[in-house]
Amino acid sequence: IQDAHLSCQSPTKWNSVSSADSPEKSASGAGTGNLPFQFCLQQALRMKAAGILTLIGCLVTGAESKIYTRCKLAKIFSRAGLDNYWGFSLGNWICMAYYESGYNTTAQRVLDDGSIDYGIFQINSFTWCRHGKLQENNHCHVACSALITDDLTDAIICARKIVKETQGMNYWQGWKKHCEGRDLSDWKKGCEVS
Repeated sequence: IQDAHLSCQSPTKWNSVSSADSPEKSASGAGTGNLPFQFCLQQALRMKAAGILTLIGCLVTGAESKIYTRCKLAKIFSRAGLDNYWGFSLGNWICMAYYESGYNTTAQRVLDDGSIDYGIFQINSFTWCRHGKLQENNHCHVACSALITDDLTDAIICARKIVKETQGMNYWQGWKKHCEGRDLSDWKKGCEVS
């Protein structure tokens, strides 16, 4: 890479390269007039492409989602005091998280109004968290990006606030459709939580 860089910076060196030594030839076999520029451009593009691919690989690896199991979430939610919080059993929380995100910590859904639902509880950016420079309410006083990490602390704190401020779990459509008014005891069955 250094040699290519130095060669590209030294046009006199390129002028001394014969067409027989050149990396490319025209269709007639003679060296092209713009060979130094073309070679340098190709080298730069190769290096840039490799750098970009490496960067993309790092970003994708760093942004891998964590999908919890039902029992792992039951334990986390239980330790966080969600069981019977505002009268909602642990089964309600586990069921709601399943139907909102499939237990995926990085789940995001863009809504028709342009706001975004984030994380395992699908907490909305307009009312509950801060996303960019939009005029959000940010009732949870948290960046939306904090709601899509494997550490569920901020998401749980915000979900508790939502239940408290909205007086229930009706905020979550997944809960209303699939969990409300049902026997949810099976959601924690076999999970070694009380």
